[in-house]
Amino acid sequence: MQRTEPARVLSNSVLVLNRFYMAVHVISARRAFIMLYSDTAEVIHLEEGHFANYDFATWCELSELHSEEPAPHDDWVQAVNFRIQVPRVIRLLAFDRAPRQSLRFNRRNLFARDNYSCQYCGGSFPTNQLSMDHVLPRSRGGETTWENIVCSCVKCNTKKGGRTPKEARMRLIRPPSKPSQNPLMALKMENPKYESWQAFLPKTG
Repeated sequence: MQRTEPARVLSNSVLVLNRFYMAVHVISARRAFIMLYSDTAEVIHLEEGHFANYDFATWCELSELHSEEPAPHDDWVQAVNFRIQVPRVIRLLAFDRAPRQSLRFNRRNLFARDNYSCQYCGGSFPTNQLSMDHVLPRSRGGETTWENIVCSCVKCNTKKGGRTPKEARMRLIRPPSKPSQNPLMALKMENPKYESWQAFLPKTG
């Protein structure tokens, strides 16, 4: 079932900073609004090259001004008597824990690393048509690691079976490796609406 526009907008991503402006995780816009309304967070908004801080009340006031000339990549939620702009970055007011450094290996991160594309045929597929393939099969001692797992479509995975790519006469588009940053975050960064995140995320070479 297709989501309604308000539900889609409220599921958009918001970057969360700790009290020292370090990125700690990403949440939905719905969760961000709850935190803003409860005064546990504030909005960090980019204006003319500078970041400004807003609590919920002042963010509502600013949204009223912005609604007259909305920017191309802005998202909006219709409240009872007004529209409010979806923030891209919020800062927690009483949280100073450092971000976790480890990158979790799971299906979602793996598919994002490989851009939801089969690493054998190069085709792009929805997640329900993708699988995790062991380059060196588990029956040969292949491990479930970033360096031995690739995203594969069901057809290519079936064709390869329990063989290596060379034995199956299949060529990998790129050798698997552990990404230098969160691949889901990297995909988000390609979207112009999340451009303001760049100031708070580690630079990669």
